[in-house]
Amino acid sequence: MVIKRTVFSKPILNKQATILLFIVAAILALMLFVALKYYNRIFGPNVSDKAGKGIELFIPSNPSFDEVLGLLKFSGAIDNINDFVWLARHKGYPAKPIGGRYILRDGMSNNELVNMLRAGAQTPINLTFNNIRKPEELAGLLSRRLEADSLSFVSALRDEELLAELGFEPHTVAAMLLPNTYQMFWNISPEGFVKRMHREYESFWNNERKQKAEDLRLSPIQVATLASIVDEETVRGDEKSRVAGLYLNRLDIGMRLQADPTIKFVIGDFSVNRILSKDLEVDSPYNTYIYAGLPPGPIRIPSISGIDAVLDRETHDYLYMCAKDDFSGYHAFAKTLRQHNVNAEKYRRALNRNRIYR
Repeated sequence: MVIKRTVFSKPILNKQATILLFIVAAILALMLFVALKYYNRIFGPNVSDKAGKGIELFIPSNPSFDEVLGLLKFSGAIDNINDFVWLARHKGYPAKPIGGRYILRDGMSNNELVNMLRAGAQTPINLTFNNIRKPEELAGLLSRRLEADSLSFVSALRDEELLAELGFEPHTVAAMLLPNTYQMFWNISPEGFVKRMHREYESFWNNERKQKAEDLRLSPIQVATLASIVDEETVRGDEKSRVAGLYLNRLDIGMRLQADPTIKFVIGDFSVNRILSKDLEVDSPYNTYIYAGLPPGPIRIPSISGIDAVLDRETHDYLYMCAKDDFSGYHAFAKTLRQHNVNAEKYRRALNRNRIYR
């Protein structure tokens, strides 16, 4: 018997197949190259910050896309501005840029940068203010930390219609401005700032503080007014509650406060160390030597410690006080006018010895 074998021949790659495979491979390589190129344009790092602390980018309100580009170029943080522009246009960012303070981080991609700017995802600043007397001084500080100018902040802090909505007047607005550290956006409007301060005021005056004020038969604004006098009367924090107790004693018996800080407010000079007789004669509702009770409003922006010192005043029988003759910043307290006159004479002699006449 003859057995026939079936022979399978191996496929032979001809020249045309080889060329075809080469072309396919080349196309795939090209596609991969293009894909990597576009991937890097979108997701590759394009922000350089050698210091590693973040670069602040301040974009004014209602900016144009050209303004944003100019600021980005000026920052020096963008490695390839053309790639940024290309992606920004594809994502529609130029149509409506949003102002604010943005932090550019080292290694950020164009995609991260465009998304942050397009969403207006700015980084807030920490705004701190304390030991400020007048709203005008606060406006100056705000203009150095926020976008709006000082005149705009002054106008908002004096806006009778805006303040009336919040239960305040221009001469009482200082009671609403609580010194502290706040986080807020750089481009907050002056009106927005005032409303933010009112929300902080409402939060500060919780039920416990309101009850303490009611126990003293004072409104929160009146508490702030007295606190502003206490703050100006003493620089010693451990003495504030005692000073507050003294003034409350006077209010309780209908005695004039006769607070020297109110006279300094009237004459417009808080730096004087000596109050003259002619100063006491200036007719003003803030002159507590002439008019009984509290003045119409705070003589400065009161501190939180001053407000709490009033609410938690020290209980005692003192009715008089005078700066100590050692210029320590503390006061000599007295229950009687006779003892007070002795203390006052010591202080006058100390002023004369040091040639402090005004």
